[in-house]
Formats: sequence, C-alpha cells, structure tokens
Amino acid sequence: MNRTSKDTSTKSRGMGVFTLIWSGQFVSYMGTSLTEFALAIWLYQHTSSVTQFTLASLCAALPGVLVAPLAGVVVDRHSRRWILLCCDILAALSTLGAGTLAFTGHLNVWFICLANIIASVSGAFQRPAYMALVTQLVPQERLNRVNGMIQFANASTQLVAPVLSGALLPIIQLQGIFLIDLTTFLFSMGTLLLARYSTEPRTVHAGGEQEQKGNFVQDVAVVWRYLQQHSGLVILLLLFTVTNFLTGMVSVLVKPMILSFTSAALLGTLMSIGGIGMIVGALTMSVWRGFKRRVHTILCFLSISSICLALVGVSTSFLLIAVAGFAFYFCLPLINGSVHALFQNLTDTSMQGRLFSVLDMLTGAVVPLAYLLSGPLADALFEPLLRADGSLSHSVGQIIGVGQGRGIGFMFILIGGILLIITLCCSASSRLRHLEAEKNKQETPALSAQEAPVSD
Repeated sequence: MNRTSKDTSTKSRGMGVFTLIWSGQFVSYMGTSLTEFALAIWLYQHTSSVTQFTLASLCAALPGVLVAPLAGVVVDRHSRRWILLCCDILAALSTLGAGTLAFTGHLNVWFICLANIIASVSGAFQRPAYMALVTQLVPQERLNRVNGMIQFANASTQLVAPVLSGALLPIIQLQGIFLIDLTTFLFSMGTLLLARYSTEPRTVHAGGEQEQKGNFVQDVAVVWRYLQQHSGLVILLLLFTVTNFLTGMVSVLVKPMILSFTSAALLGTLMSIGGIGMIVGALTMSVWRGFKRRVHTILCFLSISSICLALVGVSTSFLLIAVAGFAFYFCLPLINGSVHALFQNLTDTSMQGRLFSVLDMLTGAVVPLAYLLSGPLADALFEPLLRADGSLSHSVGQIIGVGQGRGIGFMFILIGGILLIITLCCSASSRLRHLEAEKNKQETPALSAQEAPVSD
C-alpha cells in the first residue's frame, strides 16, 4: 500500500471512530435534554416557586464553572474516551437515583438540585474531553465538517427535545422519561466501549519547551502562558465571551418581547423557525469548508448576526422577525463551529482540555450574569423609556414604536450595534486576522487507528 492510500485509509478510520462516538453523544444529549425539560415542568408544577426554579437552574450552571480549571487538567492528563465514559456513568447513576425516587413518589426539589449539580460537574469534564478528542481522531482539513456535525446535534436537540418531552410526558409520565434517558446513556457507553483508536504521545510545546507534568497550578499556568504568547487567541477568546454574554441577554428577552405583541402560538412558530435556521446552519457548516481562513468566517457571520439582532428589535413585523431570526440562528453554528475548529487547529492536543475548559468557564460565567442583568435593565430602564410618556417616546419611539416590549426592542438594537462595533474593532486587529498564518504549533498526525497499540 502506498503512502497516499495509507493516509486515506487512516483518515477514513478516524472519521469512522468519530462518527461512532458522535452518534452516542448525540443520542445521550437528546435523552438528557428530554429529562431536563421534563424535570423543569415537574418542578414548576409541584412547587409554583420561581425561587426554587431559579435555585435548580443555578445548581445546573454554577458548579461546572467552578470545577472547569480542574476538569481541563484531568482531561489533558488522562484518556478522553474514558473520561467521557466516566461522565456517562456518573450522569446515569444520577438519573437512576432520580428515577427511583420518581417511581416511589419521593422525588423532591433538593434531589433535583443535587442531580443538577452532578450533571453540571459531569458536563464540565465531558465537554472539553469531547472537543479535545476530535483533534486526536480527525485530520485538520475535516475539522469544519465534524464541528458542523457537533453543532447539528446541539441544534436539533434544542429544537426537538422540548417538543418531544412535552408530548411524551402526559403519556409515559416522568418515570418513562427517566427510562428513555437511561437507555440513551447505555447506548452512549456502548459506542465509547466499541470505539478503538490509538493516540500519539502527548507533548506540549509552549514557548518552545516540552511540557512536563506538574501540579495543578503549573498545569493551568501553562495554558495562560501559551495564551500570553498568542495574543490573537486571547482576542478571539474575549470576543467569543462577549458574544455569549450579549446573546445570553437576547435569549432571555426575546420571549417577553415577542409576547408583548403576539400570541404564544406565534412565538412558538418563530422559535421553531429559528431552530430550523440553526439546523440549516449546522448542515452548512458540515459540508462547506468556509472561507480560506476561519477567522474571516467568524467575523463575517458575527457581523451578519449582529445586524439581524438589531433588525429583530426594529419592528413588530412577524415576517421581518422571522427572516432576521432565521438568519441569526443560521449564523450561530457557523460561528461556534469555526471558533472550536480554530482552537483545535492552533493548539496542541495535549493542552486542548485545559483550553476548552477556560472557554467553558468564561462563557459559563457570563451567561448567568447576562440572565441576571437583562431583566432588571429591561424593567427598570429601557421599558420606561419607551412608554407612551417615556423620555424616548418622541425620538426613538417614532421609529420603533412605543408601549410594552418596545424598550426590549431598543435593547436588541443596542445589543446588535454593540456587537457589530466590537466585531469590526476585532477585525482591525492584525494579530487576529493573521492568527492562522502565524500559528506556532508542531503538526502531528491526527490518528493512526490500528497502526499502533491501543493506548487507552
């Protein structure tokens, strides 16, 4: 077999192993999302307490942020496949416990909070392990495709899981949802056990020196030193964090804004249109390699998405919001997938667990902050400004209208404008624009499946 045929066969095996693992993670994520939606309904129906609902949501978000630095170190020190398997086992045991309590009629708020904490901690290990494993399995030229597949799994789950869970809950009850979730975990574990691949020795070349395993602080410090040496990556990281903060505000405000002038049925239609846009964007990501440089793809679709946000706030026109919403959600997988592919391509596989944990930690911290700030800003500041007698009713109100929801619409315009300005400023940075051209990384083969002894 000549070298070209051998390389092609290796890449095909790598894609085959990834597709197997991806299918397991996809099914497991769908099952988990079914349970999360069903538990949210159960919690609100049985407590009618917004405070307890918020507490459960906080338990699902905060622990993962706190353990993210530790998770990154563990992911880079140990087999990513076995970490994914352990995360599935831990989450399955939590689901089994909740399911047992549901069957016996003893399910309560505190156990749901405990289950959310376990899921949050498990996710803090699972996400960076999954993203770092991609680089071990897939060659650089296929990173866009596989990240498109990951974005497709996320988008379709977000669209399908709430509808499916809501439809199944009255029929099979919460206990049945738990059984489905457990089955999906078993499927995911099976795919991870079947996936066999070999890994190259893991070495980091930060500052030209091979990394030696140290203590926790030293391992985390390696990543920060690496980022300091690659300021373009820092700019990209900050841009992605700010984008998540602003879109986090949008995700909270979009429903009350739309409900201020239309029905819940039309809100559902608009959200479905957005979900379809996200799926189409993910499919596009999986078949289109993007621009020659991924940075240009990120900046281009960030600019488009920011304009779409502003357009959503300009008018109460159903057609305008539907088109802008579709376009906005279409852009998200292309942005997210390109960012992930860029980090995977520019950094050594041995530090990607820590790098993606930093990414998770920053985005995980700013999104709850966006949730906390958006409501008070809308109620106390922007909505009063655009009442019939508000301070901006005779200026901005003459363009976008006045009354309930128009203050939130004005927030959308400002958020879109701020995001566009930030994106244009970042595009002016030569360090960011030429990030891929200036990468300083030792290239290694992505995968030698069955060519070397299986090491994990």
